[in-house]
Amino acid sequence: MASRVVIPQLHHRVEGKGGIKQKDVAEGKGRNRKALNDIGNLVTIPDVEGKVQRPITRSFGAKLLANAQEKQAAQGVARKAVAVAKPQVKKPVLTKPKPVEVIEEVKQERQEKVVSQNEKSGASKKNKKKAPTMTALLTARSKAACGLSNKPKEAVVDIDASDVNNELAVVEYVEDIYMFYKLAENECRPRDYMNSQPEINEKMRAILVDWLIEVHKRFDLMPETLYLTINLVDRFLSLQAVPRRELQLVGLGAMLIACKYEEIWAPEVNDFVAISDKAYSNDQVLKMEKAILGKLEWYITVPTPCVFLSRYIKASGHDNEMENLVNFLAELALMHYGCISFCPSMVAASAVYVARHTLFKTPVWTETLESHTGFSESQLIECAKMLVNLQSVAPGHKLQTVYKKYSKPEKCAVALCSPPKSLLAST
Repeated sequence: MASRVVIPQLHHRVEGKGGIKQKDVAEGKGRNRKALNDIGNLVTIPDVEGKVQRPITRSFGAKLLANAQEKQAAQGVARKAVAVAKPQVKKPVLTKPKPVEVIEEVKQERQEKVVSQNEKSGASKKNKKKAPTMTALLTARSKAACGLSNKPKEAVVDIDASDVNNELAVVEYVEDIYMFYKLAENECRPRDYMNSQPEINEKMRAILVDWLIEVHKRFDLMPETLYLTINLVDRFLSLQAVPRRELQLVGLGAMLIACKYEEIWAPEVNDFVAISDKAYSNDQVLKMEKAILGKLEWYITVPTPCVFLSRYIKASGHDNEMENLVNFLAELALMHYGCISFCPSMVAASAVYVARHTLFKTPVWTETLESHTGFSESQLIECAKMLVNLQSVAPGHKLQTVYKKYSKPEKCAVALCSPPKSLLAST
């Protein structure tokens, strides 16, 4: 067993009221009171020489810590000074030479190879082109014999370029508007109704339209009003059987509706009654107006040939004589019942086509016209022949309102122009 540790006798000073007393600690009690030395944070540490220093109190410990920190700071400054005093030795930088020349030579070699390959392929293509086939030779010879040549297509002219600053021309929307017209024109076309009308025939309809054109001129109305009037008449007659005595009343009611829709200052009901020589009363005209609107379900906003005429004349190149001749042909088409089988845009395009033939315009049908109308020359032949026939018989026809209207100098006397009979012979 380990020997017992003998604790030497310590003299402990105790302060009291009477002064300092010394108590001896008995030897034989065997109690270890070494832990009591830590009470009050009193620690004794041996000196370097083995001597015991004063106890470390809080203030004395703080002083020791401050001294230690000062020593460390002094040592750090000394190290920095030594480090600064050392001379800095620069290491030599080794730069490798860039292989620029080698890269450029490789690039040049590659480019030369590509150029040589392109030249070889181009030469082979040229050699291939130099040997045309027998079919190509025969085609070229036949075109040369017929006077044909491979001419480049004409560029489509921007007909709205001059109206960019015109707000009323709505250049931003005009193409979309006419695309919509082309889609909607078939929804409002009248069907063939003569077989369903027991008391009305084509001749009576032509007389009514001739009279309505005269009334339109007497009141000095807009062109849109006339075309809308005829559209309303045909659509109503295709839905409702009408007695012969009320046919003129249908025309009055339709024109009253069209005037209210298109005109700024529309004629009154009394004006229509007076111009019909009081054949009908005011109540009858108003009842017919109500009947037409009810039968057509108030569907009045429709694309007539008039809206297409203004656009196609512009695409043809605005000219007074051309404009009057196109309008003359279009109004002849209004009188002819057979023209309702063609859509309004085709009637307008055919009128422009026949007018250009009549005035010897070359080329007769341009790329610009085909682009804006959507019709090729071959598609217009049938309707164009019908218009040429109407133009040919107009001088000797019994109904002379349209012919006399366009024979006057203010209309450039276009009704007196000779019709292009070459169109009648074409197939």
